[in-house]
Parts: sequence; structure tokens; C-alpha cells
Amino acid sequence: MNAPIRALVLPALGLAALGGPLLAQPQPSPAPQAAPTPPVLRPGTVAPLPGRLDGVPMVNDNNPEVIKGPGILLSTFDGQRGYDGRPLGVPAAHLNAAVSGPFELFSHHIYAGTPESLDSTLWVAVVAAPRGKVPVRLRTVAGSTALSQSVTPDQPSAPFLPLPALMEQGTTPIWAGPGSRVATELLARQRSPLVPEGWTLPPGQLSTLMVLPLPVRGLDPLLNGLNLQLRLNSDGPVDVATLAAFGPVDRPPDPAVWQRLLQGGLSPKEHSPSPRGAKGPMIYSRVSGVQDGSAWVGRITDPGRPTLSVSRAPISWPIASLERGTLGTGQVQTAPLRAFYPGTAWAAHGNYGVTYDLSLPLRNDTPRPVQLAVALESPIKTDQPLGGLRFNTTPARAVMFRGTVEVSGLDNDAGGPGGRRRFHLVLRAGQEGPPLGTVSLRPGQERQLRVRLIYPADATPPQVLSLIPVVTPAAPGAAVKQSGAPPASRP
Repeated sequence: MNAPIRALVLPALGLAALGGPLLAQPQPSPAPQAAPTPPVLRPGTVAPLPGRLDGVPMVNDNNPEVIKGPGILLSTFDGQRGYDGRPLGVPAAHLNAAVSGPFELFSHHIYAGTPESLDSTLWVAVVAAPRGKVPVRLRTVAGSTALSQSVTPDQPSAPFLPLPALMEQGTTPIWAGPGSRVATELLARQRSPLVPEGWTLPPGQLSTLMVLPLPVRGLDPLLNGLNLQLRLNSDGPVDVATLAAFGPVDRPPDPAVWQRLLQGGLSPKEHSPSPRGAKGPMIYSRVSGVQDGSAWVGRITDPGRPTLSVSRAPISWPIASLERGTLGTGQVQTAPLRAFYPGTAWAAHGNYGVTYDLSLPLRNDTPRPVQLAVALESPIKTDQPLGGLRFNTTPARAVMFRGTVEVSGLDNDAGGPGGRRRFHLVLRAGQEGPPLGTVSLRPGQERQLRVRLIYPADATPPQVLSLIPVVTPAAPGAAVKQSGAPPASRP
């Protein structure tokens, strides 16, 4: 395995794999597996990602992931004053962390039914109220929601289909899993038909914004997942809560149920985290709180210069780097939490739902033509500098990333800068990313490259954005015009 990419071959981008029949097709017996080979080190620079998180708050509702019982999932209300000036029933169940102006809501949960209730449905509601005595207008900027599997035609879903590593998005959307679908639709700035354009919240009363089902009727196994992400803008301080309730199979619970639940306690949490700074194995846990930051915006250039030299390749920058997973850069991109529940993650490890918006003003300041491949990759996690990145040579089973990456400025058919393209990726543990495309520059030429993605639920960080030299094989007896990085080596 060599560090430069010696040939750029994109897979066929057919859409037949998206149909349900694919899951029912008989699968051939697996071939005997050879003994795993050790990972290899691909030399190159791994640099901290320029930019930073913005200050837009995100209400991050992901603990418990598997909902075991009804109750409050997350509440920003003031437990001592409530929405009508009176204390709520269990003040400790509320974070007292109102939001205002632009903010986001991310919610991701799983419901596992039981053999005693084969047709049960768990309902998840989003409720809100003004923090004050005047009405608040909530406007939806974008929003999407999806189940792992739907049981009725009106429920958007995204089953975990076995997709190829790379497929280009076209007129028929591609996704695998509800997190993949929601991130893909938000990246395109879409609003699901299930998400209203907005709401007017009267003071002193609780308003129900959305009620979504998590059904297991007819599913085998009795397991379903729900992902929801809303980009909102309020014209005043507002409190938001997510609530879970068992109810009728085919219709939402009565609105009074949500008022009663807000007076009660928390739905049971799961996975207590390792204390901050503790030694030994780390349990990250899952997030249940309000984080500071919903987008990472960065411009990647050489230090003190307006452009990035192509001579820096091969070079990679972490995406969603976290404690003990900085890939040797020392950079933790994890969003801090302004408020969170005891026994849940103390930072937003993984940055689920966070938008990455990166610009790369490339310049060829060498005397030769240069071609670079652009890739999102999933190297083996480490916290130590290795002089490059480690990748598996034997394909792993664990999927680390399912989602869409948008790139502008790749080569078009004529070799010039192309427009916006979106690619759906399925990356396994330790996988070198399939190239999304190339950038070809003559000496002195510049190209503006832009990469956008929303870090999807069910992904496992970190990943990297990489620029890798493409080496054109020379004709027999001809001199090699462009050299790449040294070959990969075993650590």
C-alpha cells in the first residue's frame, strides 16, 4: 500500500442497491478468511483543523440512547419556576438553560420492544414555552426526521442498507440509517414535510411542537431508531423539552400526557462516563445537555498566507477529534456543554449533528502540474503522533461513518473547477477513504475547494479530510514527472 493514490477509479454510481429487494436476495457463502494482516502506516502530515466552533447552542438529546421507560429525556426549563411561574414537580429533572435566537435541537433514540407487546409504540414529543411573559415566535430554518424502519407509508425512514463505500448523490437520494438521512437532508437545507414552518408560543402555557412515533409493530427484531434535527430561530428566550411516553399504537397520546410528564422525573439514563481526567479506559457516555457550538467553520491555508500550497500533500486534518482521539494533533474539537445531567457525558464527544464547513484555497506554487485526490477517511484511532495515519489492510466489519459529504471545486470533465457534488460514504474501521475526486493545477494556478458535511448520528469518530498526491504512471523508459509521498510502512 502506497501513500500516493496511483489510480483514481470511482465505483459505478448505480441506484439499484437502494431498493428493498437487495435485502431479500440470497447471499453467497462467505469465502474462507485469511489471517488478518497488521495495519500499515501511511506517512504524511496530520495537522490541527483550522477554524473553530460557532457559539450557536444545540440542545443535544442522546442519553438514554435506548429508552427504557417514560419520562423527561431532556428539559431546559427552570424547575423552580416552570413555564407558568410555578415549580415543576421534580426540579432536578430540568437544566435551567433557556435558549434564544438561532439554536438547534438534536435528538437520537432507540426503542426495543418486548415479546409481551409486539405492537407497542413509544412516542417522543418536543414541547416548548417562552421564558417570560410575552409570546415567542419560533421559525424553522431547516429540519429533518427519520426512523430506522417505518411501519406506515407516511413515516420517513432509512434502513441500514448494505451500500457501497462511495455513491454519488443524484436525483434519487442515498442514505443508510436515520442519522445518515437526516444529515443528508439538512446538508441540502431541506425541511421534512413532518416539520412545521414554525410556531407561535403563548406565554404561561406548554406548546407541543412535534410528536413522533417509535413503532416496533411487525419488525423483527423489535427494534427501531429515531433521529431528529431542527435548526430554529426564536425571537425571545424559550425553553424546550423532549419527552417519552408509551401510548396508542396508531395515534399520539393525549396532549395532557405531556404536561403530566413534564411534572415528573427523568427517563432512566445509561452509561455513566469516566470522570474528566481519569486514567485508564475511557467511557465517553452519551450526551444529554445543551452544548455551545453547532458548526465548525474553517479556512485551511499555510500559516500567515492566504492560500494552501499543494506541496503540503499528503496532509490530513481531523474531523470530530475528541479526548484520546486527536490523531496526534492534540486538538479536541468536541463541543463543550453549558449544562448537562449528572451521569451523562461531560462534553459532546463525537459532535453529532455539528456542521463542518471548510474552505481550501489551493495554489500550485511548484514548477510542475499537480493532481491531488480529495478523500474523507477513517484511520485507526490514536492520540499519539505517528508521522502519518494507520490503516487496516484487512477490511474491518465495524462501520465508523455513514453520511454525505458535499464538495465544490473538484475537476470537471474538462479538468477545470466543477460545481457542487454530494457523495454518500460508508467507511469501516481503519479504512482509507475512496477518492471523492481530484484537483488538477498547472504551475501558478489556484483553485477554491469547499467541503461540507454534518457529522451524522451512529458515526464513530474521528475521521480525517485528506489531500493526497495522485501519481501518474510513467511510460516505459520515461522520467517520472511527479513524485508522491514515501510508501506506507508497517509500524
